[in-house]
Amino acid sequence: MGKIVILTGAGISAESGLGTFRDEGGLWAQHRIEDVATPEGFARNPTLVHDFYNARRAQAAEATPNAAHAALARLQREHAGEVILVTQNVDGLHEAAGATALHMHGALEGALCAVCGSRWTAPLVMAPADPCPTCGRAATRPDIVWFGEMPYYMDEIAEHLESCDLFAAIGTSGQVYPAAGFVQEATYAGAHTVELNLADSDGSRLFAEHRVGPASRIVPLWVEDLLAG
Repeated sequence: MGKIVILTGAGISAESGLGTFRDEGGLWAQHRIEDVATPEGFARNPTLVHDFYNARRAQAAEATPNAAHAALARLQREHAGEVILVTQNVDGLHEAAGATALHMHGALEGALCAVCGSRWTAPLVMAPADPCPTCGRAATRPDIVWFGEMPYYMDEIAEHLESCDLFAAIGTSGQVYPAAGFVQEATYAGAHTVELNLADSDGSRLFAEHRVGPASRIVPLWVEDLLAG
């Protein structure tokens, strides 16, 4: 197997204690997406948005990588070909496990100035009055790609999808675009496709292969198969 592109979603971090959009009782269940994950929501109530991401940042800081994160880091180290890891997740668990990943939806550890576009490492707690260290304006926001905004690294990701031999999606819902369309791009390029998920997703029918179960169990087994093959 040559070049591998892997997309990960919230399902890979769920076993590390980080909730998905659909978890009952979690942070997302307490807020409307329109209020905390859109530019319009931030404009209406920046305090609410900062409080939400402060809570997510604190939660992520306490989380540790699970066996699925560790297995993907091992695949990057030991696979003879290129392994590109793309994640929809904004936590740093891939990096904590020793992997490198393209964070297409941004990262909780980042801060962004809405005026001048400067980026810097976010403190654990952010507030609307925080000044940008570059321009001094009180326009700092989490460096998170919200609904209605363009994800990061899209040109780079497209190039990888066009040249991969294997595309895998792990712990994704298959509902959020453009990531939900990656399987079709890889298929058009001639890649084998596999979905690893706790249950069938909205896009399961688009994959050639399926592995079902908890990420911490099925991902290490899949990596073992790849490295042994």
